[in-house]
Amino acid sequence: MKVTKEKAAENRSNLIRTASRLFREHGIDGVGVAEICKQAGLTHGALYAQFPTKQALAAEALAYGQELGFEHLMSLGDGGGPALDDFLDYYLSTSTRDDPAHMCAMAASASEIGRQDSSISAPFAQGFEKIAEAIERTQGPGTIEASTRERALSITAALIGAVAVARGVHKADPALSKEVLQAMKTVLAALGANGDDAVKRKKRRKPASGTA
Repeated sequence: MKVTKEKAAENRSNLIRTASRLFREHGIDGVGVAEICKQAGLTHGALYAQFPTKQALAAEALAYGQELGFEHLMSLGDGGGPALDDFLDYYLSTSTRDDPAHMCAMAASASEIGRQDSSISAPFAQGFEKIAEAIERTQGPGTIEASTRERALSITAALIGAVAVARGVHKADPALSKEVLQAMKTVLAALGANGDDAVKRKKRRKPASGTA
């Protein structure tokens, strides 16, 4: 029976959603095509009719997961866009750590992206840049030693790394996992605030008299 365009589009969306969830839970290398098809309720033929390779599916699934997370982040705040605390509360939460439906797609796949080909690393890089740019918009115009761009990149990388580490140690040491999340929230909140404080201190500082 010939598959209609509508059914083909439905199958494609189903495969992307299913793969995104499974990859976040088990990693790209930890899930095979057979399991994706089983979970999606589709045949191998249905998958390969949409995606020539597993890598092609993984690239779209990663981009899909990242976009879901980004849309959620942009919905936070008081209507004027998310503040830094909104990013910290979202990333450094137990639900983001534990629940594949809420887990950051980049945190779930960061450790294996370097082993994938460029078709998969490209959406990862694009997603990272997108989040960094959003975080940069929460920052003040200056810092002590770093630009808002440098500060945003550091915070974004630290958020992704913290989620990955907290998830990695959770089964063996739940207390340590919780401590990692809380410690990063404290440190990154301070990093985000210090730049603005530094600018205020510089403005208040009196010029040197010029005498020895």
